[in-house]
Amino acid sequence: MLAFDSQLTASEVLRAFHHDEPFLFLGAAFNTVTIILIGLCVIRRRVDGMLLSLAWFAHLYGIRLWINSDLLHLSIPPSEFFHRLAAAVDYIVPVPAFLFFHFAGFLGKPGKIVTPLFVILFLGLSSSSLIFGTHAAFREINNSVIAVALIAVAVHWFRRMVHDRDSRVIGLGLFCFIVPSISDNISAPSHIEPYGFAILLACLGYVAARRTLQRDKELDEIQQELSLARRMQLSILPAAFPDSAAFKVAAKYVPMTSVAGDLYDFLLADDQHAGLLIADVSGHGIPAALIASMVKMAAISQRAQTAHPAALLAGMNTALCGNTQGQYVTAAYVYLDAQARTLHYAAAGHPAMLLLRDGAITEIVENGMLLAAVPNANYESKSVTLRSGDRLLLYTDGLVEARDAEGKLFGEESLAEELKSSASMTPTEAVDHLIATVKHWAKTQDDDLTVLVCDFVGAPELAAAD
Repeated sequence: MLAFDSQLTASEVLRAFHHDEPFLFLGAAFNTVTIILIGLCVIRRRVDGMLLSLAWFAHLYGIRLWINSDLLHLSIPPSEFFHRLAAAVDYIVPVPAFLFFHFAGFLGKPGKIVTPLFVILFLGLSSSSLIFGTHAAFREINNSVIAVALIAVAVHWFRRMVHDRDSRVIGLGLFCFIVPSISDNISAPSHIEPYGFAILLACLGYVAARRTLQRDKELDEIQQELSLARRMQLSILPAAFPDSAAFKVAAKYVPMTSVAGDLYDFLLADDQHAGLLIADVSGHGIPAALIASMVKMAAISQRAQTAHPAALLAGMNTALCGNTQGQYVTAAYVYLDAQARTLHYAAAGHPAMLLLRDGAITEIVENGMLLAAVPNANYESKSVTLRSGDRLLLYTDGLVEARDAEGKLFGEESLAEELKSSASMTPTEAVDHLIATVKHWAKTQDDDLTVLVCDFVGAPELAAAD
């Protein structure tokens, strides 16, 4: 009797295996696809919602095939928990499907509303099955919603198939999947749906792979264009300040993104005179960088006014007004005369220039209206006597507005203290010190950083007397 029962059990297991063999193979294949898709995300070092949702979809469908196999039912004694788990997996399978279509952009604007609703519905059915057990009402809701959704998706897709190659590919997969799926959801299971899903998965995988490669190619092209734009932007910045017996100047520009809107320039540079300009365009990225180029040209057009900061800014404002697409520019310009031992300073909504003299910091403020904001704006200059050993600091607001992990601003006082501590450094060392200090302070770089330091050595023929 025991031998007969053992033979009967073996026969049942063999029969169940032969019945489930194609579905066990498909389940393994779907889970292999999951591993490949996740591996692709790891290799690309990017969290790709489209690929991950497709991986989740394939994994859950493969798990469902295994859970529903006769072989597993023979291996595991029937229990209430097992039935609840099987139902929960059934109800959660549509979630990644809708997420995939959403991330792939195939649901359009309605998808932004419909996708969260479907996700909430199916997650609710899945969790309810685990908590309260299987109910016929849950199954009816699931089958009805899936049938309606599949029909709606099919109608939407067939409208697009004529114009979109990806839609034609997915349309083929949907047709092979929807017909048996609707049949299974409104009548007795036909066991054909897994084969249709395999075709659909192959079509989705093709589209996902093609779009991923296309997106990577476009991203590479954008990166190349940004790299070129960065080189072009850096090319509009001046070379090192020429050797001068009266002035030692250093400047550094650290953009937040590949390209940005800060600018500095040496409009005048010789042994006796220096004209130093710094500007900051509102916004970031390529638009700000384009306007920064316009600011450069506007400044060059005012070279005749390099000895008159107020007139220079007024001319730049006239050139920029109406041409910056609503973006504004802050700027500061200082003209230094070694022979007269004076500086003349004017600004347009820009942070104050700092003067380090004998260990003390003095703010030099003379601000007018932002550039490109109001036509015919008036600006005024402020004059200060220079002394040998004076150090001037021009900077953009990215330095003082940098925030640490707690949200605290770096601020003007900290900047002044760091400028004091740089007294024994060369201008180049001081610039590097200030930039490094701010970057160390800030949790992230949220703005462009530009620093310009100028030391007044003294008039060449009077330097010995000093």
